[in-house]
Amino acid sequence: MHVLMVSDVYFPRVNGVSTSIETFRRTLSAHGVEVKLVVPRYGNELYEPGVVRVAGRPVPGDREDRLVGWRAMHRAVLEAAQDCDLIHVQTPFIAHYAGLKAARKLGLPVVATYHTLFEEYLQHYAKPIPPSWLRGQARALSRRQCNQLDAVIVPSTAMRQRLESYGVKSPMHVLPTGIPMAQFAGGNGLRFRQKFGIGESRPMALFVGRVAHEKNIGFLLEALVQARQIRPDVLLVIAGEGPAMADLRAQTTALGLQDAVLFIGYLDRKQALPDCYAAANVFVFASLTETQGLVLLEAMAAGVPVIALSEMGTIDILAPARGAFSPPNDPRAFGEVLGQFLKHPEAWRHLNDEAPIYAQEWTDVAMAERLARLYGELTHCKIGQKFRLTVAI
Repeated sequence: MHVLMVSDVYFPRVNGVSTSIETFRRTLSAHGVEVKLVVPRYGNELYEPGVVRVAGRPVPGDREDRLVGWRAMHRAVLEAAQDCDLIHVQTPFIAHYAGLKAARKLGLPVVATYHTLFEEYLQHYAKPIPPSWLRGQARALSRRQCNQLDAVIVPSTAMRQRLESYGVKSPMHVLPTGIPMAQFAGGNGLRFRQKFGIGESRPMALFVGRVAHEKNIGFLLEALVQARQIRPDVLLVIAGEGPAMADLRAQTTALGLQDAVLFIGYLDRKQALPDCYAAANVFVFASLTETQGLVLLEAMAAGVPVIALSEMGTIDILAPARGAFSPPNDPRAFGEVLGQFLKHPEAWRHLNDEAPIYAQEWTDVAMAERLARLYGELTHCKIGQKFRLTVAI
């Protein structure tokens, strides 16, 4: 089977969508699914078999992203889809319309993964516009786009429920991105600490992800103030880059946390990121808009317990309370839990033990098998026929 994945974002742009695409692309081959990509060109990326790059220009206000040309994207997708059995759209921008048009022209089924909760996302980047109006527009657009598809893939139960509340009628399948256990289980924490000058015994809390407003990292800085009352030497490491960096650095200074916060930028996923996880005593996360929360599972795979707010997509991961603890949505309460965890680690040792065992239930191999099965069901349907597959999670 040949599948074309189409996206407005991909590596070297680091985010959850890029990670999901690459994870499934790598693991689907074992199930007889060959994946081709049509994605943006960011600079001088080297040629990679099966990857078509479309030129674009920087998005105003966000130097990390690229806006590809409408016609160029449509041409590239139509050409790449000629020998494919199905088109899988990964983003709701130009990629959605190019993928949908090519699928209808070629008589192919088209599915999309809904990765981002745009209802809560847009207000951070269009502040002059009333948030209520933006949310309404985001819901209407999501409903219209999803109902154009043969099926919609969502990474969590909460995301399916949200789309149902919008009025999405297309069949929806809960299918999260899996994690490569071996990649994150073999990090060298001492190497990471030595590289960044972090003492071997200094307690280290870690956040990994895009440094963006919707990630609610400011909440973690406020929580850190409380945690320091209990464990004064705690260090919060923030691994990532993004448009909220300047604001967070200013907040760090305003809260007097200059010696307690370390911004280290993006890390290479092959070695530096696993080393970073291995160096951490605990992973912290406060996003309210995640559709899955893949980094929580990466941390657990590395044997790092998680302290995180249980909201939206993270609920599926955190609900069993295995390898993780969910404090109330209050910075002081969150900071109290973090401080007590770092002051009395022996009392929380069971979380360290549970984390990698629980992460085994979310492997990339298992999730790829489920996606391949869904592809197989959809390609045997008549085009336009709605096909429902119940997926347990």
